[in-house]
Amino acid sequence: MSLPNPADLISQMAIRLTAHLEQRGIREPRYIGIRTGGVWVAQALLDELGNQAPLGTLDVSFYRDDFSQNGLHPQVRPSALPFEIEGQHLVLIDDVLMSGRTVRAAMNELFDYGRPASVTLVCLLDLDAAELPIRPNVVGATLTLAAHERVKLLGPAPLQLELQDLAL
Repeated sequence: MSLPNPADLISQMAIRLTAHLEQRGIREPRYIGIRTGGVWVAQALLDELGNQAPLGTLDVSFYRDDFSQNGLHPQVRPSALPFEIEGQHLVLIDDVLMSGRTVRAAMNELFDYGRPASVTLVCLLDLDAAELPIRPNVVGATLTLAAHERVKLLGPAPLQLELQDLAL
């Protein structure tokens, strides 16, 4: 399987996101990347948009529903939101949407900070493997992988996608 070029996806996503926000009359959204890959995608997207808006970062480790099973990842860092959440239009950005559990954890954390006016979900890839009813509003590409395959985003610059075979 050949993976798409992230730079091409980011360009397409910028166009789709701009149209999505305009259609909803959202003029000053707050951008938030989910650590780590989502932050890389968010920064690339902001660069493509020519947008200098501050970028919030979320580390959802404590909010994951598998935290008690997996424990604390050694690279957990605090979330940093340099703006209010209450009443704001948020653009939540992640790299790869698989089960939906990371996005669910991110939403739980965001609502602990306040009640946003709206949340637009943007993902570089949707692996069409949802376990929860979560779908991106803007997506770069949708892929269907074999059960033993995963996609990993490498970065931050340049962004590259790597297909991993867990059976090996």
